[in-house]
Amino acid sequence: MDIGAGLTDPGSTSTDPSPDPGSGQISPDPPTSLPVVPTVPEDCPLNRCDLPYDVVTPPDVTLADLVSFRPARPSLEGEPAGFGVVGMPANIVAAASEQRIAGTLLGWDVTVRFVPAAFVFEYGDGGSIRSATGGTSWQRLGQAQFTPTATSHVYLARGTYPVAVTVQYSASVDFGSGNWRPVAGYVTSTTGGYDVRVVEVRTALVDETCAENPSGPGC
Repeated sequence: MDIGAGLTDPGSTSTDPSPDPGSGQISPDPPTSLPVVPTVPEDCPLNRCDLPYDVVTPPDVTLADLVSFRPARPSLEGEPAGFGVVGMPANIVAAASEQRIAGTLLGWDVTVRFVPAAFVFEYGDGGSIRSATGGTSWQRLGQAQFTPTATSHVYLARGTYPVAVTVQYSASVDFGSGNWRPVAGYVTSTTGGYDVRVVEVRTALVDETCAENPSGPGC
């Protein structure tokens, strides 16, 4: 029995593209391809451009989007309580505080923050002011009654005047990142229903006090 075998010299190159499996020739393994590393553009922050998903950012918010988020109404009072004197300051005082309201906005969980930015007082006789403060009492200011304050008003005629205050709130939103994004413009909240009855005060010289003579002048 004859046994034959073919030999391949080391370093020789075979010209047969399809070597015979029985010829004894050994075909080298095909070269292994190296993974292609994608290049990241220089303008991609934090190498996020090569991520296999879209990066979604919170939407821009306008005042119209906040229609379902309403701050509480301010409080409104005055001193002397419920009345004033012609020609003398009546002290009108309002109060409002920062508020945070959680909810859903444009499909996102959100917290809306309202911060008082200004107080607009309407005194009922055509007079009004816009103040950065809601005012405070004479006692806290260390002032005497019927002295001017930042939010006081002088009425020039007798009558009953409906007073109102509108608070302008600056709004901002947080979509859970801890970053407050301001919303352009103001959200307003108004309180009315406080009437000031303005009277005249006259001085008269009398012989008896009002307790002694209730029907006397000025009593």
